[in-house]
Amino acid sequence: MIALASLSDVTTGIVEKFGVDTPLLIAQAINFVIVAFVIWQFALKKILLTIDEREKKIADSLKNAEKIKLELEATEKQQNETLQEASLEAKKTVATAQEQAKSYIEAQKEEARKQAEEIVEKARSAMELERQRVLNDAREEIASLVILTTSKVLQREFGDEEKSRFSESAAKEISLSN
Repeated sequence: MIALASLSDVTTGIVEKFGVDTPLLIAQAINFVIVAFVIWQFALKKILLTIDEREKKIADSLKNAEKIKLELEATEKQQNETLQEASLEAKKTVATAQEQAKSYIEAQKEEARKQAEEIVEKARSAMELERQRVLNDAREEIASLVILTTSKVLQREFGDEEKSRFSESAAKEISLSN
């Protein structure tokens, strides 16, 4: 209590020394509260709301930026995967095309070989037919030469029957010699 009494004495001394008028101090305190309320109501409240809105916008923008960053990373990852898949697909397509080209080339080679064999076989057949024709022509020529020579040696003309007999005999001789 003594401390409280001494505090009261100090306060009274300060009030007397500085000339504090209590009703004026109360009126000034009320004015201060009214001005503070008006400033708070019309200025600070709106400023604080604007600051809060801006903070929210900034926070939303940061969240959005992070979300966009994550989406961008996901998109890049997906793009890389798509590129890898496309690359693998392209490699498969190229490999398939190469295999098809090899198969086609082999088929064409086989077809060309078969055609060449057919041409060779046809040439052999044609050659054999030509050989037979030449041999037949030669037989006929030889037979007619034999008949002509025989008729000159014998100095007489042969009839059709004798010519035929001599031709057959010469043809048999030629056949036997081959």
